[in-house]
Amino acid sequence: MPQIIPIRDLKNTSEISQRCHASNEPIFVTKNGYGDMVIMSMKMYEEKMFMLDVYSKLIAAEEQLTEGKVLDGDASLKSLREKYNV
Repeated sequence: MPQIIPIRDLKNTSEISQRCHASNEPIFVTKNGYGDMVIMSMKMYEEKMFMLDVYSKLIAAEEQLTEGKVLDGDASLKSLREKYNV
């Protein structure tokens, strides 16, 4: 269940920091009863950005497959072995 707090609760920065680190979900901040901001720990932010990067790379790879832009695996490995003398 998402955590929702009013903006006035941001005055207690230590408690907010603890809540961010204790939760695996972002905390939604409201202003005058409406959504205003989202806060989360740096660790969770980095994880979200990493997964966003992974998803975007997967989408690009799927597009390449659809367009037929693929390489033969054996030929690619052979080329790398020759290039690096492995």
